[in-house]
Amino acid sequence: MHDLIRTLLAFSFVLGVLVFIHELGHYLAARWRGVHVEVFSIGFGRPLLRWHDSVGTEWRLCPVPLGGYVRPHGFEGPEDATEEQKAAWQPGRTFHDKPVGSRAIVILAGPVFNFLLAIVLFTGLYATTGQPHLLTQVDMVMSGSAAAVAGVEKGDVITRVGDHAVRDATDLHDFVAARPGLDTTLGIHRAGGDSTLPVHIGSVTEKGGKSQGQLGVLFAVAMDKPQSVPHAFVSAVKETWNVSVQTLEGLWQMVTGQHTAKDLGGPLRIAQMSGQVAQYGVASLVSFMALLSINLGLINLFPVPILDGGRLVFYIFEAILGRPVSRRVQEVSFQVGFALIAGLFLFSTFNDLSHFGLFQWLASRAGHG
Repeated sequence: MHDLIRTLLAFSFVLGVLVFIHELGHYLAARWRGVHVEVFSIGFGRPLLRWHDSVGTEWRLCPVPLGGYVRPHGFEGPEDATEEQKAAWQPGRTFHDKPVGSRAIVILAGPVFNFLLAIVLFTGLYATTGQPHLLTQVDMVMSGSAAAVAGVEKGDVITRVGDHAVRDATDLHDFVAARPGLDTTLGIHRAGGDSTLPVHIGSVTEKGGKSQGQLGVLFAVAMDKPQSVPHAFVSAVKETWNVSVQTLEGLWQMVTGQHTAKDLGGPLRIAQMSGQVAQYGVASLVSFMALLSINLGLINLFPVPILDGGRLVFYIFEAILGRPVSRRVQEVSFQVGFALIAGLFLFSTFNDLSHFGLFQWLASRAGHG
């Protein structure tokens, strides 16, 4: 019960902060561009709390922490608005009357704030606890793996693979992954001395039949000294960029079949991981939030009509053509976009339930029946 409560609290906190920052970007950009914001909601469902601020925006806190929204005044265009809505419009403060550039800024600000949040969180971590680095020192050797058969031990530092000098853990992973089944040698630094071990690089088959090389080791992580705030900021920007690139590469590999989509997680997996990282302390939770914030920013920039990126595509076409995309095209696009997002949600939830072993449990119960 204690673990469940910690998981629920951590999940609500993590998702609540990410959603709030995302919507805050939309809200502040709307205010900057002279658009009145009618509603700022965190969560969905009947509001638990609601209040109005000095500029007339209604703030809501709702019980289902799976998202949120900002509703700009006049977000619906003249074709979609009722006569009652048109009568309530405040001249000069409606979203649809703003230039396409201003509307694009309001939409883009949400994902941008997610990237800014990641940079702020990473900066705080690196300035207070230091930046973690993956070493080429072995922390664990998997039983029966290529490394175990070769005689690699915990504490060994891998310096070479054949004639290839290892720069870092990423370089070692990439070099080995491209050479499944290769008979070669490992250069090892152990207890102050160097040695060479013969090794047969293992092979794992990915989706589509493609093989990848694998040694079967986990590497140690070292924490640098805390950095100055300016240095930490620069490191945070670099880390945010690197994580973004790696995430997009991973998604592309899923799309092209190089990796299986079974690893794609949804809200249940996020809830589980939130609870797990929360027990390791504030630093782990903050780092996890930064990674999720980057992912949320990237996902919202995808050119899917129901997402921010889809609206930005429409605004780009509007800027080029000099007129809005036809209402019919937008309606069909939003329907397709909704179907894609709903399908992705169901697929990721199915993956989560499979990951938790629900279907195996149901199958075993049916077998006993």
